[in-house]
Amino acid sequence: MSFKNFIKVTVLASLFMYASAHAVEITPKVKQLLSGLGIPLENVRQTPVDGLYELQAGTQIFYLTNDGKYLLTGNMLNMETRENLTDSRLKGIRLDAINAVDRDQLISYKAKDQKHKITVFTDIDCGYCRKLHSEMDDYNKQGITIDYLFYPRTGPGSPSYQKAVSVWCNKDRNSAMTQAKAGQELPTANCKNPVAQHFMLGTELGVSGTPYIVTDRGDLLPGYVPPAALKQELDKAAAAAVAERKDLSKR
Repeated sequence: MSFKNFIKVTVLASLFMYASAHAVEITPKVKQLLSGLGIPLENVRQTPVDGLYELQAGTQIFYLTNDGKYLLTGNMLNMETRENLTDSRLKGIRLDAINAVDRDQLISYKAKDQKHKITVFTDIDCGYCRKLHSEMDDYNKQGITIDYLFYPRTGPGSPSYQKAVSVWCNKDRNSAMTQAKAGQELPTANCKNPVAQHFMLGTELGVSGTPYIVTDRGDLLPGYVPPAALKQELDKAAAAAVAERKDLSKR
């Protein structure tokens, strides 16, 4: 099974489990429409709104009325709780996809006193990716562990892509990454590597620029964020999650 299909199966399996517990009645007309759109029934959920389905197409969320007349895009908000329901679903999709990657397929820079972990799609030749990496010690001191996935923006066969492969094929990948990010030329090397899978996953998740940061809660932070500011952002998100759980437990 290809890595791309594995990611799809993982995400679809979680959706199927949800659908099994919360059966969605779909009319023949809507089934025909979904077939035409190439969206499997397992990707359909009932929303909190009567007569409105949620559709997942890759990493995008759409909404469809149960008569098949109207297809909607945009965010669905719960005005009572102020929760962005669409964003919450997308967070889960990102986390499911990233968590499906084996740990030994990542290059990690671990904080001694880890408080947060982020996953970063990186391009060795990207200026802001290099800036982020040059401050790795500061991120780690803030308690932030960084897991890298390769996303050479120029694509397979490009010099940036080969640099990523050469880093992976080095005996000391962490040091090789640091050298490459500093602009040092590494000996060209080839071996079995996950660069193509990383790139495919990034494409699935809609990566368009680097660094592309996904937090351990599934939040997306597109672009470089300084260490102290990132720590503040992650702390804020963690505190908000704790407050939300407490609020839910009181209801």
